[in-house]
Amino acid sequence: MHITIVAKVIGMLLMIFSVLGNFPPLLVSLIYKDGVADSFAYSMACIFIVGFLLWSITARYKKELGNRDGFLVVTLFWAVLGTAGCLPLVLSDAVNLSLTDAVFESISGLSTTGATVISGLDQLPKSILFYRQLLQWLGGMGIIVLAVALLPMLGIGGMQLYKAESPGPIKDNKLVPRLAETAKSLWYIYLSLTVVCALAYWAAGMSLFDAISHSFSTIAIGGFSTHDASLGYFNNPLIEVVAIVFMFIAGINFALHFLTWSKKKDTGLRHYFQDPEFLFYSFILLLVSTVTVFILYISEIYETAFESLIKGTFQVVSFATTTGFTTADFNSWPLFLPYVLLYAAIIGACAGSTGGGMKVIRILLIFKQGIREVQRLIHPRAVIPIKLGKKVMPDRVIESVWGFFAVYVMAFMAMLLALLATGLDIITAFSAVGACINNLGPGLANVAQNYGELPSTAKWILCFAMLLGRLEVFTLLVLFSPMFWKR
Repeated sequence: MHITIVAKVIGMLLMIFSVLGNFPPLLVSLIYKDGVADSFAYSMACIFIVGFLLWSITARYKKELGNRDGFLVVTLFWAVLGTAGCLPLVLSDAVNLSLTDAVFESISGLSTTGATVISGLDQLPKSILFYRQLLQWLGGMGIIVLAVALLPMLGIGGMQLYKAESPGPIKDNKLVPRLAETAKSLWYIYLSLTVVCALAYWAAGMSLFDAISHSFSTIAIGGFSTHDASLGYFNNPLIEVVAIVFMFIAGINFALHFLTWSKKKDTGLRHYFQDPEFLFYSFILLLVSTVTVFILYISEIYETAFESLIKGTFQVVSFATTTGFTTADFNSWPLFLPYVLLYAAIIGACAGSTGGGMKVIRILLIFKQGIREVQRLIHPRAVIPIKLGKKVMPDRVIESVWGFFAVYVMAFMAMLLALLATGLDIITAFSAVGACINNLGPGLANVAQNYGELPSTAKWILCFAMLLGRLEVFTLLVLFSPMFWKR
């Protein structure tokens, strides 16, 4: 393992993060004259100095990142930058957060979880609100992709970093031959979607500030809002429709966006409808939305069928993509609906998207594996391959999916027991772990709106859950293996 190269990359990431994370909200603070500019200036200086020291000490080392280096860099990226991101929140008197709460809010933002400990958002300075949204946007895809694009310029290959960060069971496909070009392509798509989303929100009735802020958390599938009532604050069906469309788009594998929008492939939308994961993802959203809307309608929760349709579909898409926006008190919805929403978040969005959860591709493969086992009972000697479209999946991929599922369940149960030990009730503990490990945000019972009342120990456990979910379990847990540290 090349610790010097790892330190060099982390130093570079800290320098990038110090500017990208603090300079834009600093400008917002100066524009709105909200008195928080000093906090962002001090934060930017502190993080940049630490990053520069790490980078300057190791600048002369130029080696290729190995597999283990990639895992360590990606894990440290989320842990170190998530912790560093708490500085403006700690330094600002306008928020008045403890260190635990500030770290929780920062990691929640950067991991695109959207669980918040802050109440009274409507009264906070604009720059603090913008900073929270920006954290999610950077965490969604921006800063890692940007760093991967810059690594070759520093004499450091980025392929191992890309493989460690990429979600899903299939990680070796590159959209274009060179990794840096892949990173730039994803970055352009991500940025373009954000701009179009912001314009759509603005046209639908949001202020320019709210439109930009919510476009960040929508495309990042984060869920932070500038208002305590989330998107329900606007009470505007058109805004909810815009959010539904862009949450759905952001939950799709970005490789499909690239293949469809690439100038080299004039094939329209064909790639989407040829992709089994996209079709299954759409089917899940349609099925759960239909059930939810039907129950809301027959229960007469809302006055009109149209309102049931909008509220139900919005909340399903928000939860199933692990965005976490809310427009209704879903926690009080009838029958099993709150738990259906939470289970939809466990499935999550597509691999290669900015969403969380187990990922649709894994659920699809587990489903296909279950069908194959039933068929094997009937025909014990038959050779029955598992296919995604026309492609046969290797048994190694199926094994890795089952391995992920097993470790995911064990980690879930361990953290659930840890939260119960802090004194939380079972519904709050279960939904809090589910919401954080799936990078969803809102849970049920005492964490449906806010995590501020939880004990400090519970918040640190949930910080670990957020990192575990963002790193898809194995990337983080591999660091706890003795074999990882052996030469």
